[in-house]
Amino acid sequence: MVSCDDRAGVDFLLLPDAEADGFFSITLAGRSSSLLGMRTWFVRQRHKLRRQLPNAQELARQRWLRPVAHRISDHRLWHMNAEAVARGTAIGVFWAFAVPFAQIVFAAAHCVWWRGNIPVAAAITFITNPFTIGFWLWLAYKLGSLFVTTGAVMIDLSHTGWLEKLQAMGWPTFVGMALFACIGAPLGYLLVRAGAWLWFHWRFARRQQRQRAAARNPEQR
Repeated sequence: MVSCDDRAGVDFLLLPDAEADGFFSITLAGRSSSLLGMRTWFVRQRHKLRRQLPNAQELARQRWLRPVAHRISDHRLWHMNAEAVARGTAIGVFWAFAVPFAQIVFAAAHCVWWRGNIPVAAAITFITNPFTIGFWLWLAYKLGSLFVTTGAVMIDLSHTGWLEKLQAMGWPTFVGMALFACIGAPLGYLLVRAGAWLWFHWRFARRQQRQRAAARNPEQR
């Protein structure tokens, strides 16, 4: 059975040159519209995330952040650079798994102390949200069970209530979430730093390549 894409490719090969050019233009237009729609979706999601994240004034009004409120508005904590973003990523990952509440508040206070990027740290804490927390708790329990083997964990949970189930899963889940926080934070920092290093050297190589090409063909300047 030939798909629509296969038939389109066969028809394209049988078209005259003028019609083939028109078909090619339509195909490029379709791809461009798809890319434009994807870009529009990402822009909307970015704006939605920005509306959910608190700004400097809102964080400064938080009761728990009053001792550092005068430092929250420091522009260096909101400026994008590789080191600050890497630190913000590590802070956000750590507090996303370390505490189940007030994660943005803890992350903002930590950023003040460690000079991390507050918006990045606050955004990263959303990896544990009401839609994903069930998966993370299950995964943490599986991971923690490799290190914690108590009698409470080995009981038959099919005939117990929710309270007993939570108590039985408590220690393995706690250990798993602690491992996520302590391992994920440095891992996130290293990944961001490595990505920034690769991006910088890729752009530098591209710039050097363009300069060499321009030197070989000065008439094209």
